[in-house]
Amino acid sequence: MEHKNIYILAIESSCDDTSAAVLQNNKKLSNIVATQKIHEEYGGVVPELASRAHQQNIVPVVHQALAKANIDKKQLSAIAFTRGPGLMGSLLVGTSFAKSLALGLDIPLIEVNHMQAHILAHFIDEENNQKPEFPFLALTISGGHTQIVLVKDYFDLEILGETLDDAVGEAFDKSAKILGLPYPGGPLVDKYAQLGNPKAFPFPKPKVKDLNFSFSGLKTSILYFIQNQVKENPNFIEENLNDICASIQYTIIDILMSKLKKAAKQTGIKQIAIGGGVSANSGIRKALKDAETKYGWNTYVPKFEYCTDNAAMIGIVGYLKYLEGNFSDQSITAKARYVI
Repeated sequence: MEHKNIYILAIESSCDDTSAAVLQNNKKLSNIVATQKIHEEYGGVVPELASRAHQQNIVPVVHQALAKANIDKKQLSAIAFTRGPGLMGSLLVGTSFAKSLALGLDIPLIEVNHMQAHILAHFIDEENNQKPEFPFLALTISGGHTQIVLVKDYFDLEILGETLDDAVGEAFDKSAKILGLPYPGGPLVDKYAQLGNPKAFPFPKPKVKDLNFSFSGLKTSILYFIQNQVKENPNFIEENLNDICASIQYTIIDILMSKLKKAAKQTGIKQIAIGGGVSANSGIRKALKDAETKYGWNTYVPKFEYCTDNAAMIGIVGYLKYLEGNFSDQSITAKARYVI
């Protein structure tokens, strides 16, 4: 398909962020994200409220994305959208909107796997942005996923290891909740961790076979530790918040890095990329950069804009699929569970 310029409108609605982006080939022209504040008072994402908020946000967000990109909808080459994984109600809003718009404009529809998009976000053309070379290992870390993926090509991916229970993002958020921090707590744990001693309180690390992960036991041990300490000293959290956060973060990073080192050793691959919401964590970013010197890795850390859920990463997958003529028809449906 020879086109001078391919314009992709991308839509992301897998959880609680409504996002729309416009890409010209592999360059981002706009990337608009509407976050939903309503979940803060509940201490976590409420699926029904999330899908309602997506319905309110999707039209203005798409309108803003087109306006900022200075593109008329008649110039669009295709619509890309998140098919899954994610919250079914949220996914349905984005899927239905994308299908309707593609039908109305009579242009191709492209379905995208959200986790694959986190990995391929590295291929958005940005100034000073180095792209990983194939094959590379990708550590995808988010609120719902923790995976080590062998990326042989854009669409040839193999999961080498994944979490057997909770994801790393949930471990951060639940630990924050135990400490009485507001939602979303992960970024706050990171903030306080930078001021504390990472070895103040040792937490047990789970023994999990192969390259898989487990975080449920760690969450339980943190809960029991805090409960026991607070019984002895009601002000324990207040007096030791920085050290507790630093110790939790240190343990989680150690678990992630030990598996990543094992994967690199097993495969002989030294090209390492990260993606997903938790890749915004400063401790993880630093650990990865340190490993570059220590193990001779080439590491690829996405811009903060592409760590959290955003439509530009959906757009780059849409563009790459467009080049292959890999389109979907109107019978496509959302998938809450969608393996790479």
